[in-house]
Amino acid sequence: MKEISGGVTAALGFKAAGIHCGLRKNKDRRDLALVFSETDCAAAAVYTTNKVKAAPIYVTMEHLESGSARAIVCCSGNANACAPDGQENAERMCSCVAKELGIKPSEVIVASTGVIGQRLNIDVIETAAPALAKALSERGSDDAASAIMTTDLRKKEVAVELEIGGKTVKIGGIAKGSGMIMPNMGTMLAFITTDAAITSEMLHAALYESTQKTYNRVCVDGDTSTNDMAAILASGLAGNAQIEWKSEDYYKFYEALSYVNSCLARLMARDGEGASRLVTCRVYGSRGEDAAERLAMSVISSSLVKAAMFGADANWGRVLCAMGYSKAPFRPEYVDIEFCSKEGSILVCEKGAGLSFDEEKAKRILSQEEVSIEVNLNEGACEATCWGCDLTYDYVKINGDYRT
Repeated sequence: MKEISGGVTAALGFKAAGIHCGLRKNKDRRDLALVFSETDCAAAAVYTTNKVKAAPIYVTMEHLESGSARAIVCCSGNANACAPDGQENAERMCSCVAKELGIKPSEVIVASTGVIGQRLNIDVIETAAPALAKALSERGSDDAASAIMTTDLRKKEVAVELEIGGKTVKIGGIAKGSGMIMPNMGTMLAFITTDAAITSEMLHAALYESTQKTYNRVCVDGDTSTNDMAAILASGLAGNAQIEWKSEDYYKFYEALSYVNSCLARLMARDGEGASRLVTCRVYGSRGEDAAERLAMSVISSSLVKAAMFGADANWGRVLCAMGYSKAPFRPEYVDIEFCSKEGSILVCEKGAGLSFDEEKAKRILSQEEVSIEVNLNEGACEATCWGCDLTYDYVKINGDYRT
C-alpha cells in the first residue's frame, strides 16, 4: 500500500466538484460539494450517535436501505438540523442534484454542516445545481474538500493504492472536522470512494469496524454533533474478484480503508478549533484493547491535560488522574508515563510515582506541533491510540460568537 494523489477522485469512475452557491456571504468560500460516480456503486455509511440528528441523516439512512448510491452532495454554512422544513429541504437537495446527473434522488447521499436551527436556503442550492454538475472533474477533490469546510483551517484529503487479487485498487477520501469532535464521531463528515469490487454488506462491515478505531478515537472538545456521517461508495471498476466475505482480500481492503480513515482522523485532531498542536495518546501494555482505548480517550479528552499541553507543561499528574476516572481497569502502581516529540522523549512517571526530570527539556519536547503521551500499563500486550489537541484561548473566541 502506498499514498497517492487525487483524494476522493483517485479511484476509477469518480468525479467531484466544489463551488460557491450563496449559503455563505463570502463569495470566495466554496459552500456546495458534489461527488459522483459514472456507474452504480455499493454504498454504506455510519452516523452520529447523538439522539438529535439532522434531517440529512434520516434522508441518507432511507436512501441507503438499498445498499447502493451514485452521488454525495454536501453544503456547508447551514447544518439543516432542528430547522424548519429540514426533511423537505434535504430531499430537495437530492432531487435537484439527481436531475442534473440523470439519476434517481434515492441514489444521492446528502449531508450538511454549519449552524444548527436555521432554515436552509434551498433556493440557492437548487439554482446552483446545474453549475455544480457542470464543474464535476476527475481533479475536483481539492475543490470538494474546500466546500465542506466550516471552521476548518486545513483541507483534509488522502488516497492510497494497493493490490487485491492481482488488481490495483484505490481508496481515497475527503473530510471536514474542527470543533464538536468527540467519539462516536463529532461535527465531522468523511466521504470515501474506492474502485474495489465489494458487496455493500462487506463495505458496511469494513467502514463500521474501521470507524471504531479511527474517527471514534478523536476528541477535540467533548461535544458530539447532530450531523456526523462517514459514507463510502465503491464503483467496482478495479476489476478484482468481488469481496463477499471476510476473506484475505477483505482484510487487505480493511487495512487500507483504516489507513485512510486514520489519516483523516489525525488531520481533524490537528485542525481542532484554536488548536496549536496535535496531541496523541498511546496506551500500551494493557490486558485488553477496550481498556487501553478508554484510558487513552480519557487522557486526550481531559480539559486539564489539554490545557497543560497548550502551556507545554509536563504536568503528568493530570494524565494519571484522567486515567483514574475513566473506569477502565488498570493498576496505577504499574504505570509509566513518557512525553515525546521530534525533540526527543522524557520519562516523567515510573511505577505510578513521579521522577526527577529536566523541566526545560520537557518544555522543549511539549512545545512542538505534534506531541505524544506514551503510557505503559506494564500488564499485557494490547494497546490503543487516540488523537486530540490542546485547549487554547482561541477555542473560546471561535465558539463565543460562532452563530452571530
